[in-house]
Amino acid sequence: MLELDNVSKSFGGLKVIDSVSFRVRRGSRTALIGPNGAGKTTVFNLISGVYPLDQGTIRMEGGDITALPARLRVRRGIARTFQNVRLMPHLSTVENVMLGEHWRASPFSLTRSRRAVQAAEAALAAAGLGTYSGQVVSTMPYGIQKRIEVVRALAAQPRLLMLDEPAAGLNTAETAELRALLERASAQGITLLVVEHDMNFVRQLCDHVVVLNFGRKIFEGTPVEVHADPGVREAYLGVQAA
Repeated sequence: MLELDNVSKSFGGLKVIDSVSFRVRRGSRTALIGPNGAGKTTVFNLISGVYPLDQGTIRMEGGDITALPARLRVRRGIARTFQNVRLMPHLSTVENVMLGEHWRASPFSLTRSRRAVQAAEAALAAAGLGTYSGQVVSTMPYGIQKRIEVVRALAAQPRLLMLDEPAAGLNTAETAELRALLERASAQGITLLVVEHDMNFVRQLCDHVVVLNFGRKIFEGTPVEVHADPGVREAYLGVQAA
């Protein structure tokens, strides 16, 4: 589904991503993990077209998307959420979810057809958020906003869904509901790429893990293999593993 080949990115004289390569299999649930400052969100921004690459290639389903602008990557089937919620606070929950389908409409109009409203309401209901459908997003608790952003991304009907710390700020019940939502999306054939610090969430959801530290890939494997690797433990704990 996705391939990063020798990808690098610098800001000024600081190399944030250094020759990173990995693949995301079609239909997989892959986690991208690492300590704070490892470069995880920067990798997301490179894949989604927020930042240009300094070096390397990104391929989506075999096609080179390295030079594509972000809007065209959405059309290729990539959708994402952000570490800090980026909903439209003055719009209702339904209107925010409708924005997920906006790329299918004309560039300067948001269609408010009955079909579009019903589809957004159904998506919210399926995620357990139906009671919030008519409320303005700025009045919602942070944890609810995080889940609304996931529903909006799913409304774009992606083939690759990228989630940047989706469980951050959620309580135990909300995290379980989010995981169930993502498992249903995976069962429908959507490939998942997840940045997350909650390792219980990663172990329960993901089947493959890529580990970054100081902008370089240091390990990849199953969640069990990653948990057992001394280099990964050293990166997280900051001490040499036995």
